Amino acid sequence: MIDKKQKFCSALDALKQHTTVVADTGDIQAISQYSPQDATTNPTFLLEAAKMPEYDYIINEAVQYGKSQASDVNAQVTAAMDKLFVSFGIEILKTVPGRVSTQIDARLSFNVKGIVAQGKKFISLYEAAGVLRDRVLIKTASTWEGVLAARQLEAEGIHCKMSLLFSFAQAVICAEAGVTIISPFVGRIYDWYVKNTGQRKYALLEDPGVKHVTKIFNYYKQHGYKTEVMGASFRNTNQIKALAGCDPITIAPKLLEQLQSDDTDVPKQLSTENAALTNGPKLSLSEAEFRYKHNQDAMAVEELAEGIRKFAEDAVKLENMLKERMSA
Repeated sequence: MIDKKQKFCSALDALKQHTTVVADTGDIQAISQYSPQDATTNPTFLLEAAKMPEYDYIINEAVQYGKSQASDVNAQVTAAMDKLFVSFGIEILKTVPGRVSTQIDARLSFNVKGIVAQGKKFISLYEAAGVLRDRVLIKTASTWEGVLAARQLEAEGIHCKMSLLFSFAQAVICAEAGVTIISPFVGRIYDWYVKNTGQRKYALLEDPGVKHVTKIFNYYKQHGYKTEVMGASFRNTNQIKALAGCDPITIAPKLLEQLQSDDTDVPKQLSTENAALTNGPKLSLSEAEFRYKHNQDAMAVEELAEGIRKFAEDAVKLENMLKERMSA
């Protein structure tokens, strides 16, 4: 709990006493406004940012880089995409003191070699620009293949963040692989339950997305895993407040603004001490066991598939934007 004698200007300031706040956006100006520790991006965010005139210079730089790397248009676009993701990351790192997440192409979600190759490419571009790999998280979907690829990258000192995580089985294999951080999607889990049950309102700690992250957090801390748990994809500030104490929390600008204008207290909800009081065996899943347990969670199966499709669609839109710039 926050000392009652200690005063904070906002709920956002109070939250920062318990949790590392991460900006969930590709808009560099929005990131600098709220002073988060880290920032995370994905194709959807970068597609939105790429449409803003103030970031034209990043698009143009990526286009020129792509043209310099190959003569074939498709190869040029691939190179330009890699450069675009890294260039946004480099600019974001100028405004945050911590790390930035750079996402692997969703179309590689079931391709171990492809994920490893693109992850190494991202790191090489960052390092060529003078950015240390410790400031970068390579972000990929929490498929079986994605976790295998992350294990390989982690072994080479490349930190990985596992996204699109909806089932407990996914959380188990990520921890066993020793990934740096996972990102369970609170809001998308909530959306699924609203759609399938019709229930829209939950008590603070009863939201299904909140309960999912809490279960994973307690399991990790109980069994001593070093992997961080980062709540993500929120629909309201109550979901965020219910996870105060989570390792980091990634928050969209709209909700950061609401927390900034909120003057209420934010008590700590998650802690290693409380996690130690929970009971549950330590699990280790084979591929077959993982696939079966994940398959038993209808929400997780549907949301993982939809998330991969959505990110892949936005990646194609970004590629088309780059093609248009190249032919202009």
